Amino acid sequence: MSERKTIVVVGLGMVGIAFIEKLLDLDTAQQYRIVTCGEESHLTYNRVALTEYFQHRNIEKLYLNPAEWYAKQDPKRVSFHVGEAVASLDPAAHIVRTDRGRTIEYDHCVLATGSEASLPSYADVSIPGTFVYRNLSDINKLLAYAEKEELKDCSAVVLGGGLLGLEAAKAVYDLPSVKNVTIVHRQAYPLSRQLDAQGGEIVLRRIEAMGVTFLGSTTVTRVLTNDHGMVSGLELGDGTTVSCSIVVFSIGISPRDDLARAAGLSCAPRGGIVVDDHLQTSAQGVFAIGECASWKNNTYGLIAPGIEMADILAFNFTQAQTEVGSFKPRQMNNPDLSTKLKLMGVDVASFGDFFAEQRTRVTSPKAIQESNPPSATSESVKPHDAATPKKRYGAFAAADGPVEALTYRDPFAGVYKKYIFSVDGKYLLGGMMVGDTSDYVKLVALVKKKKALDAVPSQFILGSRTGQDDSGADLDDDAQICSCHNVSKGRIVQCVKDGAQSVADVKTKTKAGSGCGGCVPLLTNIVKTELKKAGVVVNNNLCPHFAMSRADLFNVVKIKKLKTMATIMEAAGTNPRALGCEICKPAVGSILSSLWNEHIMDPAHHANQDTNDRYLANIQRNGTFSVIPRVPAGEITPDKLVVLGQVAKKYGLYTKITGGQRVDLFGAEKADLPSIWKELVDAGFESGHAYGKALRTVKSCVGTSWCRYGVGDSVGMAVQLEERYKGIRSPHKFKGGVSGCVRECAEAQGKDFGLIASDKGWNIYVCGNGGANPRHATLLAGDVPPSRVITILDRFVMYYIRTADKLMRTARWLESMEGGIEKLRRVLLDDELGICADLERDMNELVGTYFDEWKAVVNDQERQRKFRQFINTEQRVPQMEKIMERGQVRPADWIKDSTPLILRETDITTPKSEWAWRKVATVHDLTPTDSGTTSAAVRYGDSQIAIFHVPGRGYFATQQMCPHKRAFVLDHGIVGDDPKTGSVYVSCPMHKRNYDLTSGVCHNDDSYGIIPFQVKAEGDDLLLLLPDESDLDAVIGTSKWMVRQAKAQLHDKVVDATVKIVGPSDAVLSTDGADACNGTSCGGTQLDW
Repeated sequence: MSERKTIVVVGLGMVGIAFIEKLLDLDTAQQYRIVTCGEESHLTYNRVALTEYFQHRNIEKLYLNPAEWYAKQDPKRVSFHVGEAVASLDPAAHIVRTDRGRTIEYDHCVLATGSEASLPSYADVSIPGTFVYRNLSDINKLLAYAEKEELKDCSAVVLGGGLLGLEAAKAVYDLPSVKNVTIVHRQAYPLSRQLDAQGGEIVLRRIEAMGVTFLGSTTVTRVLTNDHGMVSGLELGDGTTVSCSIVVFSIGISPRDDLARAAGLSCAPRGGIVVDDHLQTSAQGVFAIGECASWKNNTYGLIAPGIEMADILAFNFTQAQTEVGSFKPRQMNNPDLSTKLKLMGVDVASFGDFFAEQRTRVTSPKAIQESNPPSATSESVKPHDAATPKKRYGAFAAADGPVEALTYRDPFAGVYKKYIFSVDGKYLLGGMMVGDTSDYVKLVALVKKKKALDAVPSQFILGSRTGQDDSGADLDDDAQICSCHNVSKGRIVQCVKDGAQSVADVKTKTKAGSGCGGCVPLLTNIVKTELKKAGVVVNNNLCPHFAMSRADLFNVVKIKKLKTMATIMEAAGTNPRALGCEICKPAVGSILSSLWNEHIMDPAHHANQDTNDRYLANIQRNGTFSVIPRVPAGEITPDKLVVLGQVAKKYGLYTKITGGQRVDLFGAEKADLPSIWKELVDAGFESGHAYGKALRTVKSCVGTSWCRYGVGDSVGMAVQLEERYKGIRSPHKFKGGVSGCVRECAEAQGKDFGLIASDKGWNIYVCGNGGANPRHATLLAGDVPPSRVITILDRFVMYYIRTADKLMRTARWLESMEGGIEKLRRVLLDDELGICADLERDMNELVGTYFDEWKAVVNDQERQRKFRQFINTEQRVPQMEKIMERGQVRPADWIKDSTPLILRETDITTPKSEWAWRKVATVHDLTPTDSGTTSAAVRYGDSQIAIFHVPGRGYFATQQMCPHKRAFVLDHGIVGDDPKTGSVYVSCPMHKRNYDLTSGVCHNDDSYGIIPFQVKAEGDDLLLLLPDESDLDAVIGTSKWMVRQAKAQLHDKVVDATVKIVGPSDAVLSTDGADACNGTSCGGTQLDW
């Protein structure tokens, strides 16, 4: 094979990585080697989803590809340099130089440098409190500044009311320290480049309803500062001022063309690297794509045109000349600027020529004749001009001709639609939507195909809604489903035909749904439909152990009065003797709790629980737990607050106020949990069930107790509801909220159930939630008398418990319910199924079984034995280094990207023939039972070993550490079996890596593996076949693998610089020459922790 040509990609953003992925996919002949440099220290992330970062603060959730993807790439085909910027480009010599002194020769160079935030002349981002909203670094600076104590309840101003401006405003609005937000916009209404005045007004109303101030038709002349040089306000064009402590500029973007200008490349006067139809710049072999490129004096700030450019260029590099012949190179055409986003909680979309009505207006034929009188000689005298366009027909003529618009405006529902048609109504040219964008994909397809309509225009505005999920059956194969990555329905269909078995498979192979995420619902429905067509059985079976849904299994357990996992498996399982798995065991445990509510630590139930339920507290990443006592409605006495502080001090706990009006105590060691609970129980606290799929909180405002606007007693109602539903387990966690008036301070419409007081009673909202896929709650019943509220909510909660699928929130439950909210109203309010009395009775019985799970442990010495760190010693071993931050202790950081790690028996220097049987504990220490699996950890030297007992199958043992995140937690995991092979495994409670207890192989991630050990019982003694302590410590010792801050930072620097994982030298990590080669880093590429 001839030597590969080198393509240097400058920029590792969304467009840069899209080009790389497409080229790798299309370059089957392996003609090219790609070298890419990205100046940011992170791997490529979804910039469109930056606002979500404010919620989870986890960059890995924004990664377009996981770190494993980069590590798996063939270094002969592609190499990545992260945190390294290209400093200069020499087109004549075909060389780029980086800011780290690296020189790279290229055959082709692709500039994907993106854009930067535009700033007005008066702006100075060096002023404390002044920010732009463009990349992750900008976000982190804003977050760090907003967390300052002096900025509590401050005001913020966002300059710009466009797409990026509203995203920035929502992000700032969600900051806890920001009390007031103002948007300043030069135009009269927001989104003035996507919407007309009427559509903008609808968005404006929604913005103002959130309490955000909008100043339209307003300019700013300068930034005001205080005596400390910090932002204190803005001076407006009319001379007035706006006070604020934070200013975010989001008025637009400017192409980053400085590298190209310095290299002498032609750039547009208004910015951008000039490219031709094939995306080549003025320099031979240098191309530009994305926001930095200027094509026909246009630059594009949307992701879709950039992806299209990447697609064109990758195609031309690989497909213009192939072994099977040549293909005409693709050329750049006017890109589709359709957009569909959710901004400030409002769905907004525009498509096609959405401002066509402003470009041309309808004029009657008579008027045309009067204004242009015919000339007897004009046509015959004028010579033919060859430059005159030929006569156009059909959609092309319609696009250039007069238009008509149909509009629909519903200010009460916050919906506005405007669709633009050709004057004869035969062609759809474009449009805009606010509030309801459900027809977006179909309408975009109609505009792109330029086909005559087969329905009258009014049907597109007023068309019927069936309430059914859209399967996409009426879409053609070339209909674009994902606009971010230009994925058509046909490509998705083909992906399923090629073997994709799930939405996740399709997303991995096509990238559909990995941009803004707006296409995921339709994508999901298309995949399900195609799987059915392909003969793949699409079911909602609980798991391979149960060939039925959770709802069906619930009814089986209820009718047959089954009370243990063993009897349920025997009666309804696919294999009567199976153990179950990490999916069905917690689901069965939840069903049993919802029906019979026996203590989940009873031997028959303990093995079914996920780690949080197993230890009645939330496990954290360092193996410790968080403790959240119940504080009904957030109402708490000073004495109880003092107790919380005393307990936190005594046990060295990190404290934080939760979003549910409670106090979270982090860092509790497992062995301390019973003692902590005792002090809390003695002070009058109960378990808050923050660890369970159960009621969490019922949030409230102060209502009539204190508020001058209060209409209802929100605190009293919230306390009553929380006391009633506390401890009730359900398919997923659920939360409530009660607001004492329409000002909605408790955010009741963002909860699974919510009450808002009116002057006639309570309005009951259901099936809302926040989180990754937020949903506004839907009104179930209005003006409900207080005496009927609990009856209706009893029915709602019990019907949800009975019928929802496993791990299904109420929002998804309602969305999947045939008939939607109308069906739910008929069942719960009209008793259509005749089950309301049963639902009320079942709830009353379940409420009557309540007991405090913490107190039950405090009063039971046998249950407390299960909380020991090691069953063979009272000594404790820290699992992770602790660091001090903002006056509190927290665990050291995990490394950003986990490196593969497979530990094997052969890593131990002593041959197994020289190992010896060693007593490590007694059978009584493990407390085995025939009712379910049991597990515990033992300490052997500096090593930790997990021992498991599986009824009917004996004892197993493995290392305690999960190699994925170096967490010593495997004894906390659920023990299950593979329904096909019967092999027994433990599922790590951190991230569900499943390790075979016999072989140590990880069933669902071949990057990791653990060491199993032989174990046997002799009388009451438990013995393990082990090498000497020092030999085992050298491989799995706690101190060897403990997460430490310094080593994590060192590892991340290595990864950020090159992505390739390289083991550190002895000089870096070794402090003793004798021990320099005891770890896996000696002579290898694994990093010693």
